Amino acid sequence: MLATLRGGGTVDRGALERDAALEAQAVAAGIIASDGHPSDAELRSFAVALSPWFESLRSAAPSSLRDSPAIKQHRGFPITPSPLFETIVTADAKSKTAHAWRYYDAAMRVAHAVCAVDATPTREELLAVDTLRSMMLRRIGAADIERPADSGRDPGEKGEPEKTETLEDLLAELDELVGLKAVKTEVRLLINLVRVENMRRDRKLAVADRSLHLVFLGNPGTGKTTVARLMSRFYKVLKVVSKGHLFETDRSGMVAGYVGQTAPKVNKACDDAKGGVLFIDEAYALVTESEQDFGAEAVATLLKRMEDDRDDLIVIVAGYTEPMQKFIESNPGIKSRFNKQIEFPDYSDDELIAIFESIGEDAHYTLDAGAKKAVKAWFAAQPRDATFGNGRTARNLFEDCVTRQASRVVDLKNPTDKQLTTLTKADVPDPASKE
Repeated sequence: MLATLRGGGTVDRGALERDAALEAQAVAAGIIASDGHPSDAELRSFAVALSPWFESLRSAAPSSLRDSPAIKQHRGFPITPSPLFETIVTADAKSKTAHAWRYYDAAMRVAHAVCAVDATPTREELLAVDTLRSMMLRRIGAADIERPADSGRDPGEKGEPEKTETLEDLLAELDELVGLKAVKTEVRLLINLVRVENMRRDRKLAVADRSLHLVFLGNPGTGKTTVARLMSRFYKVLKVVSKGHLFETDRSGMVAGYVGQTAPKVNKACDDAKGGVLFIDEAYALVTESEQDFGAEAVATLLKRMEDDRDDLIVIVAGYTEPMQKFIESNPGIKSRFNKQIEFPDYSDDELIAIFESIGEDAHYTLDAGAKKAVKAWFAAQPRDATFGNGRTARNLFEDCVTRQASRVVDLKNPTDKQLTTLTKADVPDPASKE
């Protein structure tokens, strides 16, 4: 890589080391400058870390750095590929190498290290880290540079890399979900925060006592369960929980109809979820106004288990926005433990078509132009009321289309593979029909 960057000539390692230091300076300054209010600790750490390469930083005080070009000129660094990064990507694309991924890993380590200086990084800093990540991945993806097996691995780790799920694998899976732009941002910010806090723990620095339990708000079929499953795996990779599985339940799995039976049901659910995530759908149903209801006992038992197993159990509660807000406000213990809420919006018609096509791709079906137009018209005609199922509606429509297609194709003599796997306009129900 070094020879490539220098045009294939003699490698000047001192110059290349300085190039790397300049990139580290730019990454660090870009994150520091993102919120407009860099702390003295951040600026002091910045000067100390880079002073071996930049004499001007050896005696620089935070007050002199705060408004200096060393910080301010790099505010936009996370947004646009740097000349060095662009050079590496171009060389990789030409030579079929993967040095851009090493740049990516190093840049992300620098970015997270900057956030780890203060006990609580700001939202703007975490957003800057996410912007930097997205920018680099877009450029690497556009150049079609394959990720090496050891990408994202701790540089000090010895031996062959284990074939285990990585954080980057999960982030890529999150990115591939249809829609959910704001949800993905909130999840990535949370992941960045946990990574930064883990970094502080490794360095024996103070870490704020923070709840990682979550509230998912939104209508049915908006991806809440899908993201919850991903979160359980994220938490496993981040060492928040030991197993990383998701255990799903609802009121019927936690509340009994007789005295003395509710607490055991809740404890059983928590035992099954321990080491992973307990996902409670329509959690608002746990709280009712009836004095004869045992929902309050379920909530009390759940809160106790969340405290007793706080080192190896995460709880995600989900449901419609308004009832869930009432649920959170119904008990001070609930409100104190669930202080992070993520809103899942309804899907647009175009997003529903993308979901429909994704389901079809998994099942080896494609839509011709007429079918795609008919599917879009069908989604556009559906009332967006409480009965609308979003992604579930897309799946139900797909299954209906496949059934109709089977009835059509079965009468064909010697149908081709294409005819067997293509949905046409005739396979899509009329939006006005009641079937």
